[in-house]
Amino acid sequence: MYRLTALALAALLAGCASAPDFQRRAGHIKNVVVIYAENHSFDNMYGMFPGANGIANATPAQYTQLGHDGKPLPELVVWGGDGKPNAAYPRMPNKPFRIDAPPLNKPPTQIVPSPVHAFFHNQEQINGGANNMFAAMSTVGGWTMGYYDGSQFRLWKWAQEYTLADNFFMGAFGGSYLNHQYLICACAPRHDTAPASMRIRLDANGKLEKRPGSPAASEGAVQVFSGGGVQVTPDGWSVNTTQPPWQPSGVPPAANGPLNAADPAGNAAQGVPLPPQTTPTIGDRLSARGISWAWYAGAYKQALADGEQPASVKRKIIYERADNSPAFQPHHQPFNYYARFAPGTADRAKHLLDGSDFERDIAAGTLPAVSFYKPAGRDTQHPSYTDIMTGDMHIDGLLQKLRASPQWKDMLVIVTYDENGGYWDHVPPPTGPGWGDKFGPGTRIPTLLIGPTVRKHHVDSTAYDTTSILKFVTKRFGLEPLPGVREKMGDFSSALE
Repeated sequence: MYRLTALALAALLAGCASAPDFQRRAGHIKNVVVIYAENHSFDNMYGMFPGANGIANATPAQYTQLGHDGKPLPELVVWGGDGKPNAAYPRMPNKPFRIDAPPLNKPPTQIVPSPVHAFFHNQEQINGGANNMFAAMSTVGGWTMGYYDGSQFRLWKWAQEYTLADNFFMGAFGGSYLNHQYLICACAPRHDTAPASMRIRLDANGKLEKRPGSPAASEGAVQVFSGGGVQVTPDGWSVNTTQPPWQPSGVPPAANGPLNAADPAGNAAQGVPLPPQTTPTIGDRLSARGISWAWYAGAYKQALADGEQPASVKRKIIYERADNSPAFQPHHQPFNYYARFAPGTADRAKHLLDGSDFERDIAAGTLPAVSFYKPAGRDTQHPSYTDIMTGDMHIDGLLQKLRASPQWKDMLVIVTYDENGGYWDHVPPPTGPGWGDKFGPGTRIPTLLIGPTVRKHHVDSTAYDTTSILKFVTKRFGLEPLPGVREKMGDFSSALE
């Protein structure tokens, strides 16, 4: 069990201001912009940031990776998809290593492997706060321990100028799908009708059931009955990637069904779509108070047209990378899972917009009070189908446009990541009442707070998670709180002047 030191506890508890103090610090903010990138831990990108709690602070007990037998691995091996050592990567000592330095020399312009990032994998990797099972519970073994010198990133310069949060955790264990849900509702969806093929197999200890003959971590990647693509817990919670019931979806329309819907029968690759959800979201809360908001998604219009075609037509945008496709990811579109935003509804037309609309509204000074922006896949920095630098340049360009916007003087921009992408981080997530629950928080991720009244040249060590975004929006605009927002997580007031 992870135990907080007195100093760490003080930092954790400093994050929520009283109502008058919050109003003094945040009351002037009229526009909140959330930019949601992909799949990197804090140590993976900002572990070398001066003044932050980075890799240099990790103890040998925190970075030495163990095998399934509880003993330290003799070395780090990067496994390929065939279960054999990946010839492109040398064997390395059992400790963190630079991806962009010898002996690897993989610059951030290169596409690199994507470690498994799924709900129960992440729980086992964290291992009660020890963070020493990342390599053993990964599909790529020791690759999980890699990190970059982030000073070459443009976003690093924004972090230096404004505030870098070095104690921010992904809201839920696992992958992008569930953490996008946590961004808008602080909740896990229900899928009570999921077939047996989508149900996760756990052992008597509540861990992933290993296949007979699953190798030692020094001999091969772990083999489980329920890989990252198996979606639903035995008690009906949808925690790993499941497709939305409407287009754009990874499940094409039914042969004789409406083109704007996914085939309810699903397919072999994706399973059946999630039933339309009715849990309250931050969109519901904002609309109830008459506060303007929008979810902007890169390549949304292209993906919608691509999805609303017969299943016999090969897709060129959704989950596709060829021919300069934007590689649109339907499971990154959380509002498309909710009945309120079904095709044909006024709320869908009003609130689910395209990335081109985002740039138009920035330039015109007509952004709503709360904006969520999701880059298209190729701009998200997600390993395996894009590189870090492409997304770094894309987000930097947006920040430049936001700073030139007529609305800048009253703006708070939050640049964060949905989850860690399966990469190791040395800081344990906080646990216990008010800090966490059975869904999270998961591993630490990078977060930048940017705006004219954000503290300058500052590292904020207040404990935050994805639900802190909802907490800030709720407090700033006087909304009814969402039940899943974690009571003791910070509200960003300590990062404001």
